[in-house]
Amino acid sequence: MSRALTLLRALNRAAALLAGGAVLLCAVFILVEIALRRAGHSIGGSDEISGYVMAGITTWGFSYALIERAHVRIDMIRGRLPAPLRSTLDLIAITALAGVAVLVAVRGWPVLGRSIQNASRANTPLETPLWIPQLVWWSGLVWFAAMACLLALIGAGLILRRAFAEADAAIGPPTEAT
Repeated sequence: MSRALTLLRALNRAAALLAGGAVLLCAVFILVEIALRRAGHSIGGSDEISGYVMAGITTWGFSYALIERAHVRIDMIRGRLPAPLRSTLDLIAITALAGVAVLVAVRGWPVLGRSIQNASRANTPLETPLWIPQLVWWSGLVWFAAMACLLALIGAGLILRRAFAEADAAIGPPTEAT
C-alpha cells in the first residue's frame, strides 16, 4: 500500500510541477504582452489563454491537494475518537469525495463531447478550438476522480488490515503532529 501511495504522490507532484510551469509561462506571456502594449504593439489573446490555463491547472491541482491531504476538513470530534472509528469516518469522507469526483468527471464529458462534435470555437479573435482547453480541463477531472477512487481503495485495504495509523496517514486529514 505504501508503494502505491508513493507512486501516486510522485505522479501528482509531476503534474503539479507541469501545472506550475504552465502558470510561469503564462505569466511570462502576460508580461511580454504588457511590454508590447507599452510599445504600441500587441500579441493578443493573453487573457483568453491565461483563462484556459487557469481552468486546466485548477482541475489538475485537485488531485495534488488530495494526495497531499491539503483539502479542508473540520475535525473537532475526530481526534477524540478511537482509531477504528476515526479511520472509518475518514473512509466515508474519501469515498464520498470519490463519488462526487466521479460524478463531476462523468458530467463533464458531454461538455467536451459537444465541443468535439460541433467543432466549437471560442468567440474571440483567436477562435481557439474549444476541445483543446476542455480536454485539459476534463482530463484533470478524470485524474482527480481516479486518484480519489484509488485513495478510497487504499484506505479500505489499510482499514481491513487494521493498519489504522497508516490509514490515517493516507486518507486522514493532517494534524498538528503530521
